Amino acid sequence: MTKPSNSQAGSRLAQIGPALLGASSFACADVLSKVALNDGADALTISAVRAVLGLAMLFAWLRLVPPTGAFAPRAKWISLGLGVLFAGNVFLLFKSFETVEVPIAILTYFVYPLLTGLAAAASGLETITWRGAAAAIVAFLGLALMIGVHPTTLAAAGILAALGAALCRVVVLLATRALLSGADALRITWYALLSSTAVFIFAALVTANWQPPATASGWLALVVLSLAVTTGLLGVFASTGRIGPFRTALFMNLEPLLTAIGSALFLAQVLTPLQALGGGVMLGALVMFQLRR
Repeated sequence: MTKPSNSQAGSRLAQIGPALLGASSFACADVLSKVALNDGADALTISAVRAVLGLAMLFAWLRLVPPTGAFAPRAKWISLGLGVLFAGNVFLLFKSFETVEVPIAILTYFVYPLLTGLAAAASGLETITWRGAAAAIVAFLGLALMIGVHPTTLAAAGILAALGAALCRVVVLLATRALLSGADALRITWYALLSSTAVFIFAALVTANWQPPATASGWLALVVLSLAVTTGLLGVFASTGRIGPFRTALFMNLEPLLTAIGSALFLAQVLTPLQALGGGVMLGALVMFQLRR
């Protein structure tokens, strides 16, 4: 009896392991980005270093595991264009971390699944049931509760940056679905990372901006977060192949929870009870929205 049970448990872990790796890696990167920021780095420098290291890591992965099948020139150019939006997504998220507590920023950013579903319904890509619409309303109420508890302590620019990052993510997801359906996701990411890295390097050169961490510990945080983001991406790709995009998206809802725990442990950034209630309501409604829409 024990052997089949252990075998089944191992099989389940193998199925959901990549999704858990993805969510935990992104949460790790969220927390470490604040460590680098607290050590004197700025959002553009973090974005540029993360992009270069992530691109190198993905290049190495593609050499080890070459993708198969053709990738149309049209798909390549669309992916390169999406990289510009991806650059905006990354930069704005780091900007929000500069001025807002990390748990608040990441929970605000996580309105993007709701916005994606609502935009897809508005554009006719999919339909939403009344239960899905109700879940979306509850999620936005939870977000409003979380942000509105102590509005004087939250920088409006940081909240707007997180929402801007979410909007960039929405456009990327919708454009990918509409224009790149069936294309290899790993190569889409490669070309998007390629152009986003070029954007960050160009922006840093034009603005003569180079503000790295001041200490070795800050640099370590920056390097590890860069590796964590790429590891998270690879985890998401592997999970999508094993359990599908829908279940993978559900597991990604663990990221804000893990980020909040990590922020409390390592950054001393703790949500107030009402903020935690608002965040919990939002995440619960988000899961229901994904299940019911």
